[in-house]
Amino acid sequence: MIFTHTSIRVSNMEKSIDFYTRLLGLKLLNRREIPQNNAEIAFLQDPDGKGAKLELTYFRNQKKFIQAEYEDRLFDHLAFDIKNMDETISLMRREKVTITDEPFRLSATGNLIAFVEDPDGTLIELIERK
Repeated sequence: MIFTHTSIRVSNMEKSIDFYTRLLGLKLLNRREIPQNNAEIAFLQDPDGKGAKLELTYFRNQKKFIQAEYEDRLFDHLAFDIKNMDETISLMRREKVTITDEPFRLSATGNLIAFVEDPDGTLIELIERK
């Protein structure tokens, strides 16, 4: 058995593809309509094709799109390895991305991590490894 992808619902496919490709560096692999449930999906992955795929799912009939408060969420976060935390956080600030946790280390010698939100409030962990 192989874990292949994670799917998250999005409220605006164009805005989400832009966020994950332009700000996090993923590559759009494919995008297609799913007429059986009036939806559209898009698959993204890191440019080298090494990590798991991210599936963005847009259901056209979904009327309410409300992210639960942090304590009530079932899905916690997506995590991305990044090369330079300072550059990434600066880009996020310029693009008015919500930064929920400024960069910090869990220990004096640990990885540098931060948390931001995608356009729909999905929590994203950014990891700069030592």
